[in-house]
Amino acid sequence: MGVDIDLVLAPVDTSEASERAVDYAIAIAERYDADLHLLHVLDQRVARGIETGDVAAESVADEHRAFTDRVRDRLDDIALSHTSAAGFSAHRLSQTPGSVVLDAADELDADFLVVPRETDADGLEATLGKAALYVLEYASQPVLSV
Repeated sequence: MGVDIDLVLAPVDTSEASERAVDYAIAIAERYDADLHLLHVLDQRVARGIETGDVAAESVADEHRAFTDRVRDRLDDIALSHTSAAGFSAHRLSQTPGSVVLDAADELDADFLVVPRETDADGLEATLGKAALYVLEYASQPVLSV
């Protein structure tokens, strides 16, 4: 029985763990001739900073574009798409980084997820590390946590 993977979803942030996870996501996309989608997950502090005006939304967007461009430069024949989402919401109490990743996976009809799990507990990248446990437990797709 063969595995059919058309879209690999890689939730990312600004961490080195995300960079490593993208390496695996690229390898899986290449192996299965699949597309790759990067989901930039905003940390709660960044999302709140954008809402209050303390963080410039354009600078966050520039950082996401730069990350995406670095990934795109490493791709040969893989189609790349990307979106951003806030990992938390003051208006939706059930919105967590893990639920955001799973909602995006369902919306995009992703076939495989690659999530970073090694994080610096004090850094902004801790958001996705905590989400990995949730994604591993509740995802309906295969998940690789690196």
